[in-house]
Amino acid sequence: MDLWERARAFAGEAAKRSQELSAEAAKRSSALVSETAKKSKEIFSETASKSREIAAEATKQADLLAGQIKHLASDIPVPSIPPIPAIPPIPTAAAPEPDAAELERYGITDDFREFVKGMTISTFRDFPLQDEPEMSDVPTVSNVRQDLNEWQAKHATLVLSSVKEISKFRYELCPRYMKERKFWRVYFLLVNSYIAPFEKKYFEELKLKAEEEKKDSQKEASESQASQATPAEPKDAKAPSKTSTNPEHDLDVFLLGDLGSDDEGPDVGDDGLDDDFDKIDATSGLESDDDDKRPAAGKADDAK
Repeated sequence: MDLWERARAFAGEAAKRSQELSAEAAKRSSALVSETAKKSKEIFSETASKSREIAAEATKQADLLAGQIKHLASDIPVPSIPPIPAIPPIPTAAAPEPDAAELERYGITDDFREFVKGMTISTFRDFPLQDEPEMSDVPTVSNVRQDLNEWQAKHATLVLSSVKEISKFRYELCPRYMKERKFWRVYFLLVNSYIAPFEKKYFEELKLKAEEEKKDSQKEASESQASQATPAEPKDAKAPSKTSTNPEHDLDVFLLGDLGSDDEGPDVGDDGLDDDFDKIDATSGLESDDDDKRPAAGKADDAK
């Protein structure tokens, strides 16, 4: 019984001591918090004051530096800068629009455009045409399959650039819903009744042009063969030479005439030749044989 009382007293003492320690801890914690708050407030106040002082000093220094820069700038002469001329915009290179004659030649007419406007994506996607195996060796140039003929390839190129409906359908369908080759097969089946006459006319013109070129080439070949078969005219072997490098030969020709032309020229007698001799005697400073004989004969007579 005594032990029980002592344990009870000890428990009560421990509880009392615990309450006292808790109260003391709470008191000290409150004092510490209050002190910490006070210190924080003082530190914050001091920091704000220092910040204001630093900002004021920085503003003062900036104003002073700006004044010095302004003063220095006023002393430096500023060169006059000529106004920069406005640069004209560079024109962008745009693809030339095909003319109406070319569009009509390849079947893109008003009736064709009206028919195309009634098409939809379902017109192509639901068209009853089975897919064929893709030919990988067929190239694609300008969004047009090269397994088309010449006229169809040009028509497809013009359609993509001038008819926005077909260009839109091809962009949305290929290659997500169908292959390029199937798209153009469906397209040409749909518009065949509108473009078939123009395609036929195009190839007929090409055929006529090829025949005309063939005829012209055959004509040129025959004319060339005829010109090669014609013999060249023989040159006159008796034609006299008009130039001579021998001065003595020239003198003989002048005195006696061109011997090579005697057979061809008319007979004019010897009068011309005699006249030439008379002229030579008249102009020459030499005496003839007759003149030499006459003085000799005279001397002989005188001697007699």
